[in-house]
Amino acid sequence: MTTTLVLGGVRSGKSRYAEQLLRDREKVTYIAPGYPADSSDPEWAARVERHQARRPDSWETLETLDLAGAIREATTPLLIDCLGLWLTRFIDGIGGWENPRESSIVIAWALRDLQDAWSTAPTDIVAVTNEVGLGVVPSTPAGGLFRDELGRLNATLSGRSDHVFLVAAGRVLDLSDAPVVGE
Repeated sequence: MTTTLVLGGVRSGKSRYAEQLLRDREKVTYIAPGYPADSSDPEWAARVERHQARRPDSWETLETLDLAGAIREATTPLLIDCLGLWLTRFIDGIGGWENPRESSIVIAWALRDLQDAWSTAPTDIVAVTNEVGLGVVPSTPAGGLFRDELGRLNATLSGRSDHVFLVAAGRVLDLSDAPVVGE
């Protein structure tokens, strides 16, 4: 099975590119670990609607935080969009923003489980994630927690992926053959 990680900044085109990678597949399970759209955030609802409209009708959507379980049980190719949203919801779920140091221990276990599932996936996976290491240094401990944990997750999955692409300003860079930094 093939694993592909698509990284990029906000609105860089990473989700559109990830969808293109699976466009020729009849059946795809689109895993949405973000918050469901509702009327409380019209901008988010419109964004979700645009994403849904781009996808073929034959693609199934699964909203879940159990990414490792969804990967292990997959019977069709997976498109996970987005790991940054998953991490945010996971940290929300454990009340982790208030105590980043202690939260890192719990997050590490969840990331290890996801990494193990990724490495033994029964089907092709394309995952979208935000590249957070190029921006402003967060001014809060919670912001630092998110940046550090997503950076670790991205680096680990990148090292375990068959293909890695960076999307910047609507352009795609293939990083698949680039050297991997040792752990």
